Amino acid sequence: MIGPIVREMLLENQETFLIPAENVANVMYHHPLSHGLLVLSKVGYSKIPVLGKDDHFVGLVSLSDVVNKMIDLQTISMDPLEGLTVADVTETDVPTIDENWELEEVLHLLVDSPFLPVVTEERAFKGIITRKELLKAVNFMVHELERRNILSPKIEELKEQIDIVS
Repeated sequence: MIGPIVREMLLENQETFLIPAENVANVMYHHPLSHGLLVLSKVGYSKIPVLGKDDHFVGLVSLSDVVNKMIDLQTISMDPLEGLTVADVTETDVPTIDENWELEEVLHLLVDSPFLPVVTEERAFKGIITRKELLKAVNFMVHELERRNILSPKIEELKEQIDIVS
């Protein structure tokens, strides 16, 4: 359980956590896989969201999944991408969070993911929360704890205990 002081400090700038859908690189599930490769290469991310009809979240596509379709033991070629769509390599079993996310859940999920898609109950894609944004909040908190004198009572208590033992 996250304590109330830590929770409050981590969430002070929570409005910056969500990167809105319109600012997130994505591809449509029915696009040719070669288009997915192009988008992934241009944006420089290893994974991006895949959207379906009405901007509903379908899953994630990764650069490595696309490249794996292009290579065999001896060659690399764009030819195997012909006739394939983004849907053919989309990872659909990915964790998502809703708009009313809980901090503890997000922290646990971001251990294994660089970002989490935020979706509505109907799976409409709202954006992502990134590990980077949460780490900025953690960085802020660890610098502010002492500056705000939140830790000082504990430090003084420890000093007193050391004096008693000495």
